[in-house]
Amino acid sequence: MQQPSYLNFDPDHYAWKPDTDYRERPELYRVGKGEQGVLICEPYKSEIGQYWRFKTKAIAGESSERIFNLFTEYLAAGDFVGADMARKYLQMGYTRARRYANYKGGKKYDGHQDYVLLERGSGDPEKSEAAKVFYARWKAAEKNELYAAMKKDWKHARG
Repeated sequence: MQQPSYLNFDPDHYAWKPDTDYRERPELYRVGKGEQGVLICEPYKSEIGQYWRFKTKAIAGESSERIFNLFTEYLAAGDFVGADMARKYLQMGYTRARRYANYKGGKKYDGHQDYVLLERGSGDPEKSEAAKVFYARWKAAEKNELYAAMKKDWKHARG
């Protein structure tokens, strides 16, 4: 039976640490996979996270626009870590909105019944529209040539 990956989470082997200021110590930042570290890496978590919303398509539009603007500001300042964190928030806007579109209340597993997978298709259709908005901004960020070059260099040098 499939179980959520967080059940086996090992914080000692997690690359991102909540007590690190990644603006002061960017060399400690790792790109990782997908959205890893997005809810940990300060000060970016506080700077970007306050704008992250996906309740409706309109709210997702405002949120993704603000986060994408931060993405371009970080790039203009040569701050790859900030840009990558903004990209992660855009990606997370998509994945979380999809989760809420697919599953009622965004809950995929039943924690009271041995983490059995809950019924798919029971979620909020409005979240599907919000997901599309975030998806477009996430992909626009990934296609940015400066970002792509910085990411490639960063991953080669630091991981």
